[in-house]
Amino acid sequence: MKIFIKIIDFLNKQKNKDFLWDKNQDLSQDEREYLERIPIQNPYGIAGLIFSAITFMFPQFGISFITLIFCIITFFTFDKEKEDNPWTFFIGIILSLLGINMFILGETPLLL
Repeated sequence: MKIFIKIIDFLNKQKNKDFLWDKNQDLSQDEREYLERIPIQNPYGIAGLIFSAITFMFPQFGISFITLIFCIITFFTFDKEKEDNPWTFFIGIILSLLGINMFILGETPLLL
């Protein structure tokens, strides 16, 4: 359990880093405070949603299972006060489960 908590803490620290180094450089203090109050999307939820959509379109058991675990683990990084909604995680989990089910049944999506 301690390892799981350390992983979640590490992911939360990585979520708040500014990788472009100029995100709020030209803004006044009032504008920065306003941007801090606006709810944002969790970047791990969006990544999980994109990865699970890919595994839904091209069902493979290993990739779908990894994406399912990624969505479940990163769900615990969701902060109700700062972030908008957890539905990206839920949809990612559902699409991953559908990808696993489609692989087991040997089916492909109707669009392909």
